[in-house]
Amino acid sequence: MFDISVFWSDLCWPLLRLTFFISLGVLIGNLIESLNWTRALARLAAPLVRLGHLRNVSGVSFSMAFFSGVTANAMLAEAYDQSQITKKELILSNLFNSLPTYFLHLPSTFFVIAPMIKMAAFPYLFLTAGAAFFRAFVVLCVSRILLPCQNEVNDPKSSPELEQNKPQGKKQILLRIWKRFQKRMRKILKYTVPIYIIIFFLHRFGIFEWLEQVMASEQGFLFWLPPESLSILISQLAAEFTAGLAAAGALLDAGTLTIKEVVVALVLGNILSSPIRAFRHQFPYYAGIYKPALALKLIVFNQGLRVSSLLTMGSIYYFMF
Repeated sequence: MFDISVFWSDLCWPLLRLTFFISLGVLIGNLIESLNWTRALARLAAPLVRLGHLRNVSGVSFSMAFFSGVTANAMLAEAYDQSQITKKELILSNLFNSLPTYFLHLPSTFFVIAPMIKMAAFPYLFLTAGAAFFRAFVVLCVSRILLPCQNEVNDPKSSPELEQNKPQGKKQILLRIWKRFQKRMRKILKYTVPIYIIIFFLHRFGIFEWLEQVMASEQGFLFWLPPESLSILISQLAAEFTAGLAAAGALLDAGTLTIKEVVVALVLGNILSSPIRAFRHQFPYYAGIYKPALALKLIVFNQGLRVSSLLTMGSIYYFMF
């Protein structure tokens, strides 16, 4: 028999909370644009924007991603819908935002990791931060090659949306924000709610757990790791990242594994477990902000680049230290 309290705690409340934060992000993005604060935010990322041949809105989104990933994505989606940026630039800008997104979550990540694995936290965070910078560097190089040169940070003609934001009365500004907010939220809820419900039932029926168990059982290619390290990987795959941290901390305290072995195991566990979890947690709200097909493409690109960067940094650490 289905427990109504579980239905509320596992589906209704998380969906309401997700909708609230998406609404807040969209509202903040509209407010920033309507008050014409975008130019000030764009100046913060101006050197990187010019280096990557990115447009003004990409710089604004990059700056906003340090505070709110939802707002940053909502601004990119709206710019794409208004044909201010191409799909190619949308994808590159979204990938570029992985750097500020990493630092957005860094404080909470550090205070979870440090007490559990102690000194091993520093090389692990150094590797993940290095991977974030590596991703940003790769994206800038690719965007500089693929996108046409455009010095639009100081070009008033480059953003037609901003040109419309001339001084207006408070009532006009609020009315404009409300209309754009309603239009955007109708589109977001149209996709977010049904997709979130589908993923909830897939999770309840154990589909994601089954996939994670299959991955956890197929670890023959990791023969080069100490056998004890596999418990960290399996914990991360079968449960959550904190379970892997708990296993790593116990093995480290017992002297069973060295700091290097713990860090390598955590990085590998991160690589193997994150794609499924990224789809489970990101796809519902990504599909609301962007169209579902584009949302899936963005998640695939993000995870592909993330895995590649972690493998690169993990290999350097493994072979050179």
